[in-house]
Amino acid sequence: MLGEASVVLPLAALGAAAGGLAWWVSGLFEAERRRLPLVTIVLATSVTFGWAAALVPFGWLLGASLVLAWTLGALAAVDAVALRLPDVLTLPLIAGGLMVSLALPDRPIAGHLAGAVAGYAVLAALAWAWRRWRGIDGIGLGDAKLLAAAGAWLGWRPLPEVVMIACALALAWVAFVAIARRTSPRGARIAFGAPLSLAIWIVWLYGPA
Repeated sequence: MLGEASVVLPLAALGAAAGGLAWWVSGLFEAERRRLPLVTIVLATSVTFGWAAALVPFGWLLGASLVLAWTLGALAAVDAVALRLPDVLTLPLIAGGLMVSLALPDRPIAGHLAGAVAGYAVLAALAWAWRRWRGIDGIGLGDAKLLAAAGAWLGWRPLPEVVMIACALALAWVAFVAIARRTSPRGARIAFGAPLSLAIWIVWLYGPA
């Protein structure tokens, strides 16, 4: 359903200001205070705010969508540079998703609670298995908490689709970087939180296929 066209541009402008805040917040967590360029985060936040305004009806749900967009954007910005997903952002995102689910029609909170538990458990189990097999960390628990947030906002049913979209985005990015730099991606560390954040956002706006 299209939102009111009159709010798209104002919210896109608000997104630019919110992007500046996300850039500042990301600097609190990123390694050695390195950050993505300010213009990148401002543009991305502005686009996501306008994107939400174009698809979500004006009201409390649009407000919740903007909070989700901002938090996912801040998490992606931190993970892209520092390879971490701070608890101070992921844990409130889980709680926020469960609170929003209480107001969604035909969305029993039990399904969202199950999604949060399943999202965390699946990636945490994979992280444990990888550590046992290879002796090194391959999947961070921050990714598990972010997938738990996906379950809290979306419920448990869309989680496989979220993971598949995120994996496709991550592979496409790795291939692009490998081709651009003419290097092998083998052994490279991937900031999976960034494509996972985009996958959550896509499924939130459009629903599962």
